[in-house]
Amino acid sequence: MALRRVLSAACSATPRLAALSTAPEARQQPAAGPGAVPGRRGAEAVRPPMPTVDFDNAQEAYRSRHSWELARSLLVLRLCASPALLAHHEQLLRFARRLLGQRLFDKLMKMTFYGQFVAGEDQESIQPMIRHNRAFGVGSILDYGVEEDLSTEEAERQEMESCTSVAERKDGGTGKREKQYQAHQAFGDRRDGVVSARTYFYTNENKCDRHMETFLRCIEASAGASDDGFSAIKLTALGRPQFLLQLSDVLTKWRRFFHQIAAEQGKAGLAALDTKLEVVALQESMVKMGIASRKEIEDWFTAETLGVSSTLDLLDWNSLIDSRTELSKHLVVPNMQTGQLEPLLSGFTEEEQQQMARMLQRMDVLAKKATKVGVRLLVDAEQTYFQPAISRLTLEMQRKFNVDKPLIFNTYQCYLRDAYDNVTMDVELARREGWCFGAKLVRGAYMAQERARAVEIGYEDPINPTYEATNTMYHRCLNYVLEELKNNARAEVMVASHNEDTVRFTLRRGPSSCHSHICLPGAQALHWVLLVFKFPRSKAGDPMP
Repeated sequence: MALRRVLSAACSATPRLAALSTAPEARQQPAAGPGAVPGRRGAEAVRPPMPTVDFDNAQEAYRSRHSWELARSLLVLRLCASPALLAHHEQLLRFARRLLGQRLFDKLMKMTFYGQFVAGEDQESIQPMIRHNRAFGVGSILDYGVEEDLSTEEAERQEMESCTSVAERKDGGTGKREKQYQAHQAFGDRRDGVVSARTYFYTNENKCDRHMETFLRCIEASAGASDDGFSAIKLTALGRPQFLLQLSDVLTKWRRFFHQIAAEQGKAGLAALDTKLEVVALQESMVKMGIASRKEIEDWFTAETLGVSSTLDLLDWNSLIDSRTELSKHLVVPNMQTGQLEPLLSGFTEEEQQQMARMLQRMDVLAKKATKVGVRLLVDAEQTYFQPAISRLTLEMQRKFNVDKPLIFNTYQCYLRDAYDNVTMDVELARREGWCFGAKLVRGAYMAQERARAVEIGYEDPINPTYEATNTMYHRCLNYVLEELKNNARAEVMVASHNEDTVRFTLRRGPSSCHSHICLPGAQALHWVLLVFKFPRSKAGDPMP
């Protein structure tokens, strides 16, 4: 099946337990100076310099919390840090449920662990927490955090079944795909080694519809809580992961093909945006490879696709396989080992085509709902073998819905070696096509799993080699986006970091003219950590989702 049919269908301090004031401080609004221009956003807007954020100021950090809430936070932290408790938590929970009965057990959980980590059970029960935090200048990101209680064996079985197509099963497996984009039994349970991200497993289409309905309710609740709320989704909740694997394989092969030709033209090792192919030489190479006739190949490289340039960069190259060119129907690349041309995408059955269409329709329904109610939609990043497809489908949504302002946010994992290339390419694409860039920058949640999988299966480790390298990558990507914000009032970035140095870097590096475009959500794992990060920054005047 042609790729254009896929894409066109998408168009780380212990808290002091002191009695603290829980009254929110009035936040002063800066008066407009004589040079201010009403309605203007950018360098001309007058805004006082950002105050220094003091992460050691416990009084300020915990001023919104009652003493009993801090005591609960400390208790939960200590319990979660106990190796013995963690090793036997399932048995202990079952024993407590039998001892107390379901009603008392539920009450105990809501007073401790559940109350610590969960805002509420439905749209109504979360409102008091949302209103309380909003009074202190802190907004909310609504996220559906429920996971199935599957055994490892059941998770592996579901994953293997949902990651292989009918055609691949008939041909004896997924051998035509790159190793990284094949399903492997040893890594079928994607929860293994992941402690800070929820995981969805595909069962059937009805289950995906239920996930969509839940995401819709989260979007509605976010809209009711604020005028500029956020809601998060995961694409693995919306359809068969097989399609994400296959599309990721296609996109990776196509990009590798570009770099192979660049190497032939003596342009290896350049940054992604600096790599440009000579079109005439490219046409000759493609004719020799037998991809199509000379006439067909010349028709692909027209003024419509290249403008007046005699060169082609990676963005131009990617556009050759979207819905706007006839090249998409060929979708073959040479296998450098066998010398044979191979199709990029396996054939789909009618049922699989319908499943893929429904996955794209669910994405469209969520994006339309978010647009209608004014909620910004965060598309979470996932494992690297899904991520090329997730990013590409998110870009398709951004093209369609980020027309006047950024509503769809792509997530960039800065522990990846290619993070900077991904960020710079997407920023440039938004400039060329005129839509609003929206980004969430994270370090990443799957490092241990990704490294173990790369070693076991035998492909290059996609993760930066050291913690310091990841920090450098994060700040490099952030610096690039902040430069974009200085000149582009329609772009926005969420600095999704638990790292104090990164927060200080952002406030120091980010120009005062673009602070309204920077969101700093802070840590999410333990509530006392979240408050230490969020509330000092909220007092400093940053928008806090």
